[in-house]
Amino acid sequence: MIIRDALSRDVKALSILEKSLFDTANYALCAQSFYYHIRHNIVLVAQSNEGVISGYLLLLVRRRKAKLYSIGVHTAYRGRGVAGSLLETMDTRLSQQGFRHVVLEVRCDNENAIDLYSKNGFKVVKTLQCFYKDGADAYLMEKEYADTSLS
Repeated sequence: MIIRDALSRDVKALSILEKSLFDTANYALCAQSFYYHIRHNIVLVAQSNEGVISGYLLLLVRRRKAKLYSIGVHTAYRGRGVAGSLLETMDTRLSQQGFRHVVLEVRCDNENAIDLYSKNGFKVVKTLQCFYKDGADAYLMEKEYADTSLS
């Protein structure tokens, strides 16, 4: 498996993956959104040795703020470290670019995602009431990076 920046030619596969993982009630991204984010933000893809896009990560970056907006892993590739590899690559990229922290929102009832994020250094900083369209609450989670500017 390799982790690389998404390219425009990946949009069709990303859209298919997105639709298989998220419904429109959970803010699923459309093809046009992927085209936009590939040009203006950071979209990483996990590509299997067979060339299949097995997962992706979308990171919104504005000035000195970074937000993990979405991460998805094809069901056939879960449990193989895809999400962890995407998060590790994100951490490396953000650290190299001098970011001090990254935030995300996650449904309070998504125990698997909360566990993944916690194992990767994210901490819950507050609860966001009725965050999702269906009224579900979310946790705001944050991960801080060491300040390497003093080294």
